[in-house]
Amino acid sequence: MTFNEARALVRDVDDAIAIDTQRRLDRLTKPQASLGRLEELAVQYCTMTGERKPAVPRGVVFTFAADHGVVDEGVSAYPRDVTAQMVMNFLRGGAGVNVLARHTGVDVRVVDIGVAHEFEPIAGLISRKLMKGTHNMAHEPAMSEATAEHAVMVGADLAAEAAREGIGLIGTGDMGIGNTTASAAITAAMTRSDVNHVTGQGTGIDEQGRRRKVEVIERALARHQPDPRNAMDVLAKVGGLEIAGMAGLILGAAAARVPVVLDGFIAGAAALIACGVQPRCRQYLIASHRSVERGHQVILQNLGLRPLFDLELRLGEGTGACLGMGLVQAAVKILTEMATFAEAGVSERSA
Repeated sequence: MTFNEARALVRDVDDAIAIDTQRRLDRLTKPQASLGRLEELAVQYCTMTGERKPAVPRGVVFTFAADHGVVDEGVSAYPRDVTAQMVMNFLRGGAGVNVLARHTGVDVRVVDIGVAHEFEPIAGLISRKLMKGTHNMAHEPAMSEATAEHAVMVGADLAAEAAREGIGLIGTGDMGIGNTTASAAITAAMTRSDVNHVTGQGTGIDEQGRRRKVEVIERALARHQPDPRNAMDVLAKVGGLEIAGMAGLILGAAAARVPVVLDGFIAGAAALIACGVQPRCRQYLIASHRSVERGHQVILQNLGLRPLFDLELRLGEGTGACLGMGLVQAAVKILTEMATFAEAGVSERSA
């Protein structure tokens, strides 16, 4: 599958199925709309997949890992080495995403798409390394547009493979020291927002560090002038390889009519790119949560997404996506396992 083929495969969701799904939900043994957004999620899932009575979906979170040259500008509280160290933690099952994935019964697949470390062959690691981290966006484009397109297609191909396996729900995850800087730059460029307004503390830098981060992003945007009408131009100039991989994951999942549960800020930046490449991708997105990162609210508003919950999360990795996937699975169970009034022999509401 090529980049242009992936874009062309994304179709509008089937709104007619929404009517049938809502009709069944209204006949279940409960007051109408009493399960609130769980009912809304069930309708969304059916319209996205085209299924009127779907099976409870198997879920997978793809956690893409990559490094960022902009870390050299002192924008993170953690050293670059942490990216590779956390990849090993994911593979051992000791990270937050692993715990929450086990809790909700979804799998975690770890993808090295650009970590600045050579891993020995290790079970469970999907090796798709394109570069040992991006270039420093403060001085040169993060990557070439050809590399950005290649990274997008890594994600699109992984989504297509998952769909062929029968995976019915895909979550986005990320790991990359410095990636809140790239995400803030993408958000500022794609939404035409003030950099200060969309740049937060990331891994926990102080206010002085945040101001330095803002200055670095402003300098990169002024130097490269990314075109918000061309998402791939923005991605190549100020993005990250893991962000590109997640954008491709969204594109490939939408092409296969597999709903995507977004994590937080980094995933949101990837969604901006994916929807810039193919606006129909928006129809296949479910926002799991609202991140503490200030730029995330701007992304949610830009994409017209309403998060399922707000637990003040800002870890990334796919942690929020895991919890969100559990809610989607619960919504499908309500739709398919709960009895109607007729099936249960329960009297309906009086006229």
